[in-house]
Amino acid sequence: MSGPAAGTAERPLRIAIVGSGPAGFYAAGQLLGAGDPVVAVDLFERLPTPWGLVRAGVAPDHPKIKSVSRVFEKTAKRPGFRFLGNVDVGRDVTHEQLLSSYHAVLYAIGTPGDRRLGIDGEDLPGSHSATDFVAWYNGHPDYTELQFDLSPERAVVVGIGNVALDVARMLALSHTELAATDVADHALEALRGSAVQEIVLLGRRGPAQAAFTNPELLELADLELADVIVDPRDLELDEHSAAALDTADGTTRRNLDALVAYAGRTPAGRPRRIVLRFLASPVAIEGNDRVQAVVIERNRLVRTADGGLRAEPTGVRERLETGLVMRSVGYTGGPLPGVPFDARRGTFLNDAGRVLDPERGSPLPGVYAAGWIKRGPSGVIGTNKKCAQETTDRLLEDFAAGRLPEPSSSPDELLQALAAAGHELVDYAGWEAIDAYERALGEAQGRPRVKLVSRAELLARARG
Repeated sequence: MSGPAAGTAERPLRIAIVGSGPAGFYAAGQLLGAGDPVVAVDLFERLPTPWGLVRAGVAPDHPKIKSVSRVFEKTAKRPGFRFLGNVDVGRDVTHEQLLSSYHAVLYAIGTPGDRRLGIDGEDLPGSHSATDFVAWYNGHPDYTELQFDLSPERAVVVGIGNVALDVARMLALSHTELAATDVADHALEALRGSAVQEIVLLGRRGPAQAAFTNPELLELADLELADVIVDPRDLELDEHSAAALDTADGTTRRNLDALVAYAGRTPAGRPRRIVLRFLASPVAIEGNDRVQAVVIERNRLVRTADGGLRAEPTGVRERLETGLVMRSVGYTGGPLPGVPFDARRGTFLNDAGRVLDPERGSPLPGVYAAGWIKRGPSGVIGTNKKCAQETTDRLLEDFAAGRLPEPSSSPDELLQALAAAGHELVDYAGWEAIDAYERALGEAQGRPRVKLVSRAELLARARG
């Protein structure tokens, strides 16, 4: 177990955090700010760039949301912090190697996989996950080679949360609106030539159960080229939803008010349309060599035994012609060798951030989780701060109780072994070189930044 000298300035408590998105950086800031014990944090990231979904997931036209990175920049300047980019834990470094080099390992790797619809035709060309599309237009190095045929006049987005709204908005934005953002250059050019005129969003439940937040819904009204279309009949609440509205939160009520306002508007005749539909589920995607149509079934809401509301098919179907389908029905995590995984929930098996032994149900010494890989894909960026705090509190409790294992080697020995194997690390100075270069390119074009989108380009700039 941890010796009495661990946690001092001479011998800090050494923590490895895997994943440099909001959950990882919030956890790093909390641990480094503990004061007693003294903590040193090495933050591992498989990309050469930090910030996770703040860089690769937040829509390019939402720069205010991305400004949270300024908080993380302050954390990166704290004594005891190291950024170790371009290290894929599970491939370049094993879980066991981390455990043998640190007092504790905290995973904040998110849930990068997408949930599938499970319907016929889902794998036809022209059918994509919103996850892929978002990563593509944000310049994620692993997704830049993807191709999206934007020649169809109608696109169908399955899902009605914030990511679905992001996808719809990106397809509806004018070139002028997009060109002022940090959207990846390849996406900017592809979207310039888009023929999409109508984007239909399908929500399987009613308007009172929609998962989007109010600002994201309201900003659709500000699009230069798009009208927002809502059928008033879709806003007629069933008896269960109407009853639940009495105790609904403010977001639900404001969303309904906004939808009613959209339904009451006369379309301005703009060249693009965003159509919000509720109580509608895709049951098949049709096509020969590619997507040609989506078969949609009308739903009704029924009360479940636990008091919730479930969408039940009515048998009423329609066929909607389209050549482009994007599914946005949720994210899921994936397993990492050596770390217990809960396949049903798509998260690491854990209790309040302590990763559990699947056989005994007791905490695995020194192994923790925070963020979506801990709780599932829910909440906004700020939700990760409270989530990370719960985990770091448990970690420090375990240290104080003597429950953390003593590492058998040091982080420097691990990094030396990586270097000896020819692996190229990107430290925080390397990221700052990338950041400065991208911002300089952007300044010349009147944009926040122009992203480098290949790993080779990123590594070369980090060296320079």
